Amino acid sequence: MASKRVLLLCGDYMEDYEAMVPFQALQAYGLTVDAVCPGKKAGDVCRTAVHQLSGHQTYSETRGHNFALNATFAEIDAANYDGLLLPGGRAPEYLAHDPLVVALVIKFFSSGKALASICHGQLILAAAGVAKDRKCTAFPPVKPVLVASGAHWVEPDTMAATVVDGNLITAATYEGHPEFIQHFVKALGGNISGSNKKILFLCGDYMEDYEVTVPFQSLQALGCQVDAVCPKKKTGETCPTAIHDFEGDQTYSEKPGHDFALNATYDDVNASSYDALVIPGGRAPEYLALNESVIALVKHFMESKKPVASICHGQQILAAADVLKGRRCTAYPAVKLNVVLGGAIWLEPNPISRCFTDGNLVTGAAWPGHPEFIAKLMALLGIHVTF
Repeated sequence: MASKRVLLLCGDYMEDYEAMVPFQALQAYGLTVDAVCPGKKAGDVCRTAVHQLSGHQTYSETRGHNFALNATFAEIDAANYDGLLLPGGRAPEYLAHDPLVVALVIKFFSSGKALASICHGQLILAAAGVAKDRKCTAFPPVKPVLVASGAHWVEPDTMAATVVDGNLITAATYEGHPEFIQHFVKALGGNISGSNKKILFLCGDYMEDYEVTVPFQSLQALGCQVDAVCPKKKTGETCPTAIHDFEGDQTYSEKPGHDFALNATYDDVNASSYDALVIPGGRAPEYLALNESVIALVKHFMESKKPVASICHGQQILAAADVLKGRRCTAYPAVKLNVVLGGAIWLEPNPISRCFTDGNLVTGAAWPGHPEFIAKLMALLGIHVTF
């Protein structure tokens, strides 16, 4: 059967997570995802925004990653796609006034194809008139517009709330991605199997923003139990993250990312109860590699031959744990020295999205490789998405 095709409707200052998480998660599951923006073509970028609730009366905004489009808006044909995704952020405020965008949304909706919209994306639904008489949720400030458009407003009891009404899937914020993405996969005819797995994420302050949240929510959307822990922190505490991007400089740039909420306590972890370990990159691995309990944890997973997936600078921890000898391994190129001195067989990441599997070990070079990185981990765990 041909791969399902999904269209992601982008715009400048769409919310960073709300574009990249579904984009890469769905690719990891085997779908083709085309990201387009009115007035832009394949290879162009959209700037994104980091929105989060930080104790103020409304969300804060800082600059996110630059999101690279992989298709041209003027060339798309809705008939070639099985579903449409609308991220939130500030982009929907102006996209809702674009007649071509409105016509596109109406075409998907009226054909009965899966239509999923999150946060402020519902402004576009209201402009297209497709929310009328449908149960719908959104980020609360979008309520007046939805109500005025004739939608049956569903108050989100948490910011993770998701509502399904026929072919329309709506969610309040990116906190609801796991359920939001899972519903979308099911609406596309997908079936998830083998996901009764328990996975541990090893987190730290200033880990890379995408490299923790994309795989974390992608695995949750499959139905896995995913626990995120950080040394010296407990459930409910947060880790600040770093946005590492490639902007034409000699090395990556860094901007502040989202605060990532931990959902388990490091000191309570029983490593033997988990099926796999994931190590995000960013700056956290530099100091986590000096923590003896972290080293012991990594050695347990490697010696038990349980799947271990490490990306970018995460391989600094693997090298410090002395578990790379004789293993075929890649990493962000700046980490090559750690990997080679750790006794590994270096695999050049060309392109930077390349990932490799060697036995129980999956390694990737950077967040552009998430689709392959997550898919390789799924394969080791026996998780399948079929259509």
